[in-house]
Amino acid sequence: MNQFTTSAVTTAGFALALGLLGAELWGWYKGGGGSGGGGKGKKGAPVEASGPARDPKALIPIAFGIVFGILMVGCPAGFLGEAGGILRWGGNGVGGALMGFLTGRSGQTFAQASAPTLDDKGAVVVTALTIGLWLVRKKVPKIPKGKWKKGVFIGVMLCISTGMAAIVAQTVIGGANDFGAQLFHAVKTADIGTLV
Repeated sequence: MNQFTTSAVTTAGFALALGLLGAELWGWYKGGGGSGGGGKGKKGAPVEASGPARDPKALIPIAFGIVFGILMVGCPAGFLGEAGGILRWGGNGVGGALMGFLTGRSGQTFAQASAPTLDDKGAVVVTALTIGLWLVRKKVPKIPKGKWKKGVFIGVMLCISTGMAAIVAQTVIGGANDFGAQLFHAVKTADIGTLV
């Protein structure tokens, strides 16, 4: 699996992720929470873009996916860390092909896709989150699931070690580490009588 992973993000991969994020936000701004046209879906069912414009709840699936993608980059190894590397490798490749076709220029290494590492308490939070997502995967409607997956890809590609992206990564991963520490502290010190 390591032959496909990369920790670097190219300018082309970064541009691809920015384009996907921009399209998603434009669709949300215009109405219905994501990219796609209005009108009716199959058998007369309304499609996602027929809803009201700029409903904050419509951004939850993609925002949650972006956070999960950042947490994947923060995994030092394991399946999630390797999967994040494969997504970066694929994003760099697709972005490079598109950039070469559109502009005639090839992507250059932009930055490392690194983030603060999850500690042992943050790893518990991510493990529990991953197990929960796996168990409910078939109950999630198709459209939010697709937006979540797109968000994961965007989070992996935009999580780099410089500038604003580094601040966001520090906030997300540090928050997971802090939440895990608080959870363990509450479980360890709570009086069992107060929990019943």
